[in-house]
Amino acid sequence: MAVAYGLAAVAHRDPDGIAVTDGDLEWSWARLNSMVNRTVGWLLSLGVGADQRVAVHAENGVYTALAHLATTYAGLSVVPVNAQLTVDEVRYILDDGAVHTVLCSARTAATARTASAEVRVVAWGADDSDGVESFESLIEGFADSEPSELIAPAAPLYYTSGTTGLPKGVPLPDQMYPTGENIVEHVRRLEQSPVRPRGRHLIVGPMHHTGPIGGVRALAVGNPLVILRKFDAEEVLRLIERHRVESSMMVPTHFARLLALPEGMRKRYNISSIRTVVHTGASCPVHVKRAMIDWFGPVFADAYGSTEVGTVTMIDSQEWLAHPGSVGRALPGCELSIRDADGAVLAAGETGLVCVRSTVGVRPRYHNDPEKTARSYLDRDVFIIGEIGYLDEDGYLFLTDRASDMVVSGGVNVYPAESEAILRTHPGVFDVAVIGIPHPEMGEQLCALVVP
Repeated sequence: MAVAYGLAAVAHRDPDGIAVTDGDLEWSWARLNSMVNRTVGWLLSLGVGADQRVAVHAENGVYTALAHLATTYAGLSVVPVNAQLTVDEVRYILDDGAVHTVLCSARTAATARTASAEVRVVAWGADDSDGVESFESLIEGFADSEPSELIAPAAPLYYTSGTTGLPKGVPLPDQMYPTGENIVEHVRRLEQSPVRPRGRHLIVGPMHHTGPIGGVRALAVGNPLVILRKFDAEEVLRLIERHRVESSMMVPTHFARLLALPEGMRKRYNISSIRTVVHTGASCPVHVKRAMIDWFGPVFADAYGSTEVGTVTMIDSQEWLAHPGSVGRALPGCELSIRDADGAVLAAGETGLVCVRSTVGVRPRYHNDPEKTARSYLDRDVFIIGEIGYLDEDGYLFLTDRASDMVVSGGVNVYPAESEAILRTHPGVFDVAVIGIPHPEMGEQLCALVVP
């Protein structure tokens, strides 16, 4: 069954059930299916070239989810663009990603239009004006008919943060975005994916990141979606209680802000519906993770990896409690190793570069940057993820820092994350970032930026 047809089946079975809501809009399965069908029809009429893409440049919301979902159904590669970027930053991504059309909100339309005179800019919640076309007006003329199940999905192109000032485009790996020869296979692989959300899912993070869009894709297999437009810790709890949310994906910063709520407020809300919270993005401080488990229960799964390689390790709460601080062991298809700068494999307990080799032929690459791609590999097929860490005797991975954050002080390699972890244990520290600053004798010294 194709994605759109799968969505249609849910709409037929439960037409008035709520498929997706963002607090301002609430669409039933029937409404979502109709909007996807019309949007796909319009997208297929654009004549997007084989090497071109469609960008989605918008804040969190129902229409942003629609844009991602419909672009998938149309067999087009999507480029998610952060709604907070400047005109110059957006221009770089649109040019580098060979973007044909930008789908955006009324708020981001002016930035997209200024960024490029060549692309077509289409915005929801906006009238036709100043080179911006109304999304609603364009799709209303297209029939509510199911797209062909023979359409082949195309992997999205994500732009990762770069240490050189410019982000690098990365085609999303198959594990994160199951492709297949056609939409039928895509849906089947989504259903079988071990990393997709189960049950009613709450999107907490920005929808230009890979994790939140995983929740959007799960709409295709009948998982309802609740979208938080802008992060607010109490609102997370309210939405969990109101919608009986079963799953979510967060980062450790979300945990810290939830834990900072007054105890009375935390106890006010019923969060018993939650079955799984996947957290990613950074290693979670041990005291924060313990506090969240004490509050929510053993519902957490730490997923470690990167945009380039996908998820390479996972660890659930029970396993984590036996190995506190670990991000887990290698998943099937991945082979982890810790190496020095010359590529030599280090022994258990020794700290070095975290590297992964795919045993199923996955080979990450950077779009339009073969030199960076080459620099990211050791021994031809061993990819440097970018973290510093070590493996214990049982193969559990522990992260200690980002490789790019390393500070050299007096000829000694110093990792800021070690200091951050200690400072976060102080009751007067809400959050902290440790950076390197110039020092006349040592070359660099550490400086802690503390949020009390």
